[in-house]
Amino acid sequence: MHKLTILSALFGLTALPGLARAEFLQAKLTGFQEVPSVSTPARGEFRARISEDELFIEYELTYEGLQGTVSQAHIHFAQRGVNGSIVIWLCGTQTNPGPTGTQTCPQTAKGLTAVTGKIVVSDVIAANTTSQLILAGELAEVIAAMRAGKTYANVHALPLNGGGEIRGQIRASRKGGDKDKHDHKDKD
Repeated sequence: MHKLTILSALFGLTALPGLARAEFLQAKLTGFQEVPSVSTPARGEFRARISEDELFIEYELTYEGLQGTVSQAHIHFAQRGVNGSIVIWLCGTQTNPGPTGTQTCPQTAKGLTAVTGKIVVSDVIAANTTSQLILAGELAEVIAAMRAGKTYANVHALPLNGGGEIRGQIRASRKGGDKDKHDHKDKD
């Protein structure tokens, strides 16, 4: 019986690493996903990885071709086609700084611009639409919303697109960040 217990324990331990797979998030940002839609040549991408212990999310936001100056970028809580509350700031500016500790949005006239960072519990702010019920610090709730496809990344640019110039619904996947282009149909 003791031998069986040891074998069961060993089997359980060897099975754990297979269960703790990385989870990735991705969104392609375009003006057509804004509400209302924006006709712009700008585009971007949000790519992230949820840590195995779900205590943080590492991300990279890229954008290019914006028609104005980037004023802010964040993650909102809402389904496709609906504007929702900001729950995480990715970057801000002197005019729109975001909460304390928010990094500054890089400004590039030409070419691809990238913002990278790590989202932790203290980065989650309360949804300003009370009925959405996400409170400050509820990273687990935001991760659940991301898994359900109910969050989007948004980049705002001034003077024309203060409400957002490019946006993309965030999707979760167990596959790595570089999906095979032939297998992936962009539904956004």
